[in-house]
Amino acid sequence: MSDKASGKDHSGPTAALAGFRRALFGCLGRWADALFELCDASLCSSGPLRSVPGLSLEPEFRRSHGSLYKALALGSVKASRLRSLLVEHRPASWPMVFAVDASTWDRCDAETSPERGYYYSASKHSAGQPIVAGWSYQWISQIDWAPDSWTAPLDVARLSPHQNSTDATIEQVRRLVGLLPDDGEVPLFVFDAGYDPIAIGAGLANERAQILVRVRSDRVFYPDPGPHAPGGRGRPRRHGPRFALADPGTWTEPDAQLRATDARYGNVTVQAWHGLHPKLSGRGRWSGPDAPPIVRGTVIRVEVDHLPKADTRAKKTLWLWWSGPDTPDLDLCWRAYLRRFDLEHTYRFVKNTLGWTSPSLQTPEQADRWTWLVVAAYTQLRLARGLVDDIRLPWERPRDPAQLTPTRVRRGFRRLRATIGTPASPPKSDTPGPGRPKGTARPPRTRYPAIKKAA
Repeated sequence: MSDKASGKDHSGPTAALAGFRRALFGCLGRWADALFELCDASLCSSGPLRSVPGLSLEPEFRRSHGSLYKALALGSVKASRLRSLLVEHRPASWPMVFAVDASTWDRCDAETSPERGYYYSASKHSAGQPIVAGWSYQWISQIDWAPDSWTAPLDVARLSPHQNSTDATIEQVRRLVGLLPDDGEVPLFVFDAGYDPIAIGAGLANERAQILVRVRSDRVFYPDPGPHAPGGRGRPRRHGPRFALADPGTWTEPDAQLRATDARYGNVTVQAWHGLHPKLSGRGRWSGPDAPPIVRGTVIRVEVDHLPKADTRAKKTLWLWWSGPDTPDLDLCWRAYLRRFDLEHTYRFVKNTLGWTSPSLQTPEQADRWTWLVVAAYTQLRLARGLVDDIRLPWERPRDPAQLTPTRVRRGFRRLRATIGTPASPPKSDTPGPGRPKGTARPPRTRYPAIKKAA
């Protein structure tokens, strides 16, 4: 039954969720009814999603099992419209801090799936190496200071092996910045090690955005050189004295310093040096007839007394690179980087519970549609937080509805859905189609080798 036909008056958070669902239906093109019910079935399933065809057995999916994969193969999602919808329903009370990271959908044996690349995987190995063939998706999620696992995914993009990953990251961040409000806090985008901080900072220099990237402890930076001596010979120097992160003897007095106390890390000391830049080589991205540019930023050193889990191999010192307008807020920077790991909880939930990487889909376009449905499903769970009852297992402690985890919110979503209705229309017919004519056979599918990018 649709919202309009139900005749129920919703207000407050319930109205926000119902409005999101109506707008989500408008973001779906072909096969919209089947795609929407597929999203609802993933939300209302009783346990972790292991089989996507099994969703056709859920009462929320009123169509046959054939419609499920047809919707993913032939349907369409208006990605730009859905991105705007996600930004419109982002949590307004959360800080303007966004975690950026990529996760791999492994498709090692899917030889008929095109555009697979080789990517790092921490959980699966191939030939003894932590590298798998598959598709890589980069998520941007807003994070909060609350001690929980919730995030707010606002954008997701598949990184093609034919693309330059740094250019794709810059474009994705720039696209999100264009959707965010242009007043108030300047958004801070937090990256883990593995990203190119200098290239991203240079690419976003003209955007209203801050970036914070972890850098290796063996990096070397330079301040601007002193003034050129009058009458001196040779061209002016481009770099000042060496600033090696691994050599305290090369450090100068920090330009800013902060001391704080944290329950998990003890005493925290944050130091910052402004106006530093690396020495870039004239190869690769910076090749050309002109000299490589000077990309200035702030180097931040974070030192803590101890780590939450005792591990002698883990370092207690963290180095970060910041660039953006004005000067960095040191308290915001060190806390934002530590909260960045909440995105890992989101990955674990969407993979293990919502079954993000469970379907055996052939084309990356089908994977894109399923990924958007998973993002929409997770957003509905966040909007439903506080609206569902705590259906806990016998060994779980009771919790306030506003403090439920994504898994516990999902247990009560079926009851909530019955009250807010669905904008999807019922199937026109339950008679199965004629199927493939007898005596016909499909030709062998084309094989696509995984693409290995040059270093």
